[in-house]
Amino acid sequence: MADQPIVRVRGEAFREVPPEIARFSVTVQARDADRQSTLARLAERADAVRAVVDTYGPAIDRRESGDLRVSPELKRSGERIKAYHGSVSTTVTVTDFTVLGELMLRLADQDQATVAGPWWSLRPDSPAHREARRAAIADAIDRAREYADALGARVTGLLELADTGMSNPQPMMVRAAYAGGAAGGAPPSLDLDPQVQTVQAGVEARFAISEPTAVVAPTEH
Repeated sequence: MADQPIVRVRGEAFREVPPEIARFSVTVQARDADRQSTLARLAERADAVRAVVDTYGPAIDRRESGDLRVSPELKRSGERIKAYHGSVSTTVTVTDFTVLGELMLRLADQDQATVAGPWWSLRPDSPAHREARRAAIADAIDRAREYADALGARVTGLLELADTGMSNPQPMMVRAAYAGGAAGGAPPSLDLDPQVQTVQAGVEARFAISEPTAVVAPTEH
């Protein structure tokens, strides 16, 4: 009905939850006057990174190859090549945070390796997102009932529910860089504290209400 009383509300939910995954990158480099030697060293160092990561088994969710770069270093004048530079990056996703610090330092201890990260985040299909959406809907219902009650009415039905968007901020990051390769012996231990992730959800809803019995008159100033 066109003149049916309606209350329009917004429901919101905010949650702080532990991260589910952590990502970091490891980049190995090689440089030599001979191109084939540069490529061979680069491949050897990349294989060493994979070998270390693979020893952690189920703790590793994913290992992905990133940029591979090989470029000549020219002398100051002309096009004569002085040396060749090569680098290759790998992104590692870890689910067992108890081994994260150890793994990162072991990789940083590899020859000509640089490690950066970690970046903490939730999985895209994390239950935390669904729970936040449900909480936002519950908040909208509570608000509608409060408004209706203030008017001496009651909520009689849902007319419309719209998702105003749910956002999880950019993965929180502890920025660290470790360059390894030269020092001997075992790398030091490192404990990393997972950073809390924020999850937000919002909905807009329209509810039909019964005819108000208590209408508050505007206050005169």
